[in-house]
Amino acid sequence: MTQTVLVTGGTGFVGGWCIAELLKRGYAVRTTVRSLAKEASVRAMVAEPGDRLAVFAADLMSDAGWGTAVEGCDYVLHVASPLGSKSNPGDIVAAARGGALRVLRAALAAKVRRVVLTSSGAACCPPLNSPDSETDETFWTDAEDRGLTAYRKSKVVAERAAWDFMSAQAPAAR
Repeated sequence: MTQTVLVTGGTGFVGGWCIAELLKRGYAVRTTVRSLAKEASVRAMVAEPGDRLAVFAADLMSDAGWGTAVEGCDYVLHVASPLGSKSNPGDIVAAARGGALRVLRAALAAKVRRVVLTSSGAACCPPLNSPDSETDETFWTDAEDRGLTAYRKSKVVAERAAWDFMSAQAPAAR
């Protein structure tokens, strides 16, 4: 039986490559886009006209669509993340955090076997002017550092929220 993977952020660079590789390896793939008007471009990007790719509308800022997108999936790769340089920085952080939590809630409800959240070195690096350049798994970027870009802040806030959520909701699932 073919296993199914949901890749969030199907129009993105990382999402597109994940979709292409999963299809190449024989998985059934679902992906999310903010608007189904983008479906044709996702299919063209991964050169997949077949029936192993399904596209669902789901936005990081809304609960709508996530349950349907995740239903029946074995795995989820959450790679969607807002990047917009012209966006309000608060909106970027809220979308990243809220989106990660929406994906995790939907995955738990659907009893997905494994969720992989794509993070960034931005979530675990010292300030640029810090003499401390060594980090390990216990180090977190200071989300309150005023020198952070919205993207860096969004990555650390989203990942912390995901870890906190999983610790509170499903400690055995970690």
